[in-house]
Amino acid sequence: MSTQTVAVDVTGMTCGHCVRSVQEELRALPGVTDVHVDLVSGATSTVTITSTEPLDDDAVRAAIDEAGYQVVG
Repeated sequence: MSTQTVAVDVTGMTCGHCVRSVQEELRALPGVTDVHVDLVSGATSTVTITSTEPLDDDAVRAAIDEAGYQVVG
């Protein structure tokens, strides 16, 4: 089984609660096996998503938006 890893830049996260919210929303997407957040409080954080299925950019953006944050770019 192949995996796909995608990194996105996200703004607005400031703490562990923010990280957990983003991870929870992204892990609900089909095929997502891991979500790692490199938190930079008050700046742009990098969110790395690993999935066994192709990741839809719009679904990733919607999940992060649902958590209350924004994808940069």
